[in-house]
Amino acid sequence: MSGNEFRFFLSCDINLPVTFRIERLEGTLRPPKSPSSGTFYLNFPFGSRETVSFNHYSSIQFSFCTADVDPTSTTEERRAELYVECALYIDGAPFGLPTRTRLESSGPLYCWNELITLSTKYRDLTGHSQLALTVWDVSCGKDEGLVGGATILLFNSKKQLKTGKQKLRLWQGKVADGSFPTSTPGKVPRHERGELERLEKLVNRYERGQIQCVDWLDRLAFKAMERIKERESSRNGSLHLYLVVDFCSFEHRVVFQESGANFLLPSPIASTNDIVTVWDPEVGKINPSEHKQLKLARSLTRGIIDRDLKPSSNERKSIQRILKYPPTRTLSGDERQLLWKFRFSLMSEKRALTKFLRCVEWSDVQEAKQALELMGKWEMIDVCDALELLSPVFESEEVRAYAVSVLERADDEELQCYLLQLVQALRFERSDKSRLSHFLVQRALRNIELASFLRWYVAVELHDPAYAKRFYCTYELLEENMMKLSAGMHGDEDGFKLWQSLVRQTELTAQLCSIMRDVRNVRGNTQKKIEKLRQLLSGLLSELTYFEEPIRSPLAPGVLITGIVPSESSIFKSALHPLRLTFRAANGGNCKIIFKKGDDIRQDQLVVQMVYLMDRLLKLENLDLHLTPYRVLATGQDEGMLEFIPSRSLAQILSEHRSITSYLQKFHPDEHGPFGITATCLETFIKSCAGYSVITYILGIGDRHLDNLLLRDDGRLFHVDFGFILGRDPKPFPPPMKLCKEMVEAMGGAESQYYTRFKSYCCEAYNIIRKSSNLILNLFHLMAGSNIPDIASDPEKGILKLQEKFRLDLDDEACIHFFQDLINESVSALFPQMVETIHRWAQYWR
Repeated sequence: MSGNEFRFFLSCDINLPVTFRIERLEGTLRPPKSPSSGTFYLNFPFGSRETVSFNHYSSIQFSFCTADVDPTSTTEERRAELYVECALYIDGAPFGLPTRTRLESSGPLYCWNELITLSTKYRDLTGHSQLALTVWDVSCGKDEGLVGGATILLFNSKKQLKTGKQKLRLWQGKVADGSFPTSTPGKVPRHERGELERLEKLVNRYERGQIQCVDWLDRLAFKAMERIKERESSRNGSLHLYLVVDFCSFEHRVVFQESGANFLLPSPIASTNDIVTVWDPEVGKINPSEHKQLKLARSLTRGIIDRDLKPSSNERKSIQRILKYPPTRTLSGDERQLLWKFRFSLMSEKRALTKFLRCVEWSDVQEAKQALELMGKWEMIDVCDALELLSPVFESEEVRAYAVSVLERADDEELQCYLLQLVQALRFERSDKSRLSHFLVQRALRNIELASFLRWYVAVELHDPAYAKRFYCTYELLEENMMKLSAGMHGDEDGFKLWQSLVRQTELTAQLCSIMRDVRNVRGNTQKKIEKLRQLLSGLLSELTYFEEPIRSPLAPGVLITGIVPSESSIFKSALHPLRLTFRAANGGNCKIIFKKGDDIRQDQLVVQMVYLMDRLLKLENLDLHLTPYRVLATGQDEGMLEFIPSRSLAQILSEHRSITSYLQKFHPDEHGPFGITATCLETFIKSCAGYSVITYILGIGDRHLDNLLLRDDGRLFHVDFGFILGRDPKPFPPPMKLCKEMVEAMGGAESQYYTRFKSYCCEAYNIIRKSSNLILNLFHLMAGSNIPDIASDPEKGILKLQEKFRLDLDDEACIHFFQDLINESVSALFPQMVETIHRWAQYWR
């Protein structure tokens, strides 16, 4: 979305009930009839951040402290029991029945955190709709004690629906007045607002994503805000009571409009130079004159003439230019008309089908019918183009079914490369049991690895409140069809046993989560936690040492694991204490995995999938850069498994050996080789550095430091920990290429022949991957609806950033010069080295 665009929803179009959350009461509560009472201060961390969608709320944990309470007081005190009464008023009149929260009687900690859903829908609201919130105390006996009330308008002065947290000052001893204008406004008067109110408004905007997140700067800001809050609270925190209410947020702002109206009340035009916001209800609608001209130009009676039309030389050049557009490019009216005019002559050009289908006016029944007929006669498109037809751009069921028929030609290995995105594409289908859903299930029945990964990819999405039903239908479909399988298709196991082998994977992850909880509760250093882990595996949870029946490894379903080896299992020294477990394999070997709980690794899963895909594309062009696409599998929203690759971080290597060269000499010495290392080992190192330099540049991987660059004994370098992608980076002024000076020194410096070879591999790999730019862009487009943080925040912007990295405006030769300049710029960047030094200090004291 460009900076000049303003996207919004109209309130009359939202057929959802009014929803908000009553969170807590802040300030000092002095119960009536109580001879003495303490002063209570409610503190909450400014640092917490929650993303709230219109149909999903997350609980926020608050910490509280009490002060000024005399524990030795012998006076009998009454504990207040409070509830909040919520009433909706429209144009000053009550609308619907009032709703009450539960009773809260936990002393001074009045925190309801309760979701309230009214029977009234957003489309029924008027511009003067308001909520009247009254706090009552029922501990007085038969007569309920009035604490106070406040009223808040649901729309602001710009006719936008209020969202996020709202802090209302209660009028103590008064019932909330729902008349208009109200006598109990919850908004703090401007002349009484202090620094704390201003900061809380900024925090509210920050939590709604309206202020950019810069981690290092945010931490400094929040500390300063905490100090200001403490100072303000000690000064006048006991004067007033505040009720904190959290209104739900939508993807775009909601602007008030009455149902059935085609216009909004005009904003008052002042004689001053102030900017006045005026809503245009026709934004995004079709221009009727252009639409009429397009219909005349596309008159179906000209179909007979169009069959014989051939483009001129200039028209052919224009068409070829359009066909080279990336899938994210929107076609102009003239470009759409040009493709439609010569549609019959383009039927032998398979690349043209997706562009032609973008030109169709699908609301016109006759035009859509002709387009579908042509689609059936068109030259069969490639699988990567079929992925584009599954994006949210194409809603026609026939088009999406055609895309699935093309996917049927892909073999299992290729299908597994796209399986994660195909599961996400279920969001864009028209029905829960779509052609795509049936296709994925049928292919999974023929391959147990596909079945295992499909089950996990779908299971993780069952927490999505908007599409949980759709994913559950696919899950049920897989279960029903697999249970019907007879023995013989997958060895001696019938469908029931196969499904049970997959279900046991979930049982295993549940037990691992339980172990992590027990281990985290152990007080002491990491060594004590490791001892507790081994004690659990050898004692109470000894059944995990030897499974009753082998379980298919979630990371590699083709491998059967028979139990955990306690003596070879450990815990990483980290805040989340991830487990490093060694499993026995049925074939006599073992496999090592890392199990994490408390961290969303779906973004890591996507990046490693892209590394695997790019490695496959490079190898198809006979370029093996010795990449390490280790396996990653998210088994929940905040848990998952990673394949453990024996390696050491560059930070450790440089600390112990002072250089990468010294480390490699230890494992691959050669007196006659370059730098005392075997030529094979050095070549492996150079190639892997080139591969990951290109991939991290294209995917915009951020937060690179010497602790998440790992090196294997054979010289293969690889990256881990992908918390920042698509250009996001918590460090200021990141270099375009993630290439540190220690890597260049290991190649002999910037003037050596090996560094020249490194740059040659980079340019070759970059041009090979650019050839498949449409495939990669299509895969990311299918992830647009996912809950992956760096994509969900702004899918359109992220995909455009990715597209920019491919430099599709340049030819191969120009790209070689462009990429060499990028490498030189990154190597000469001195500021990132300063940041790296600071990071090492931080790691040392962690």
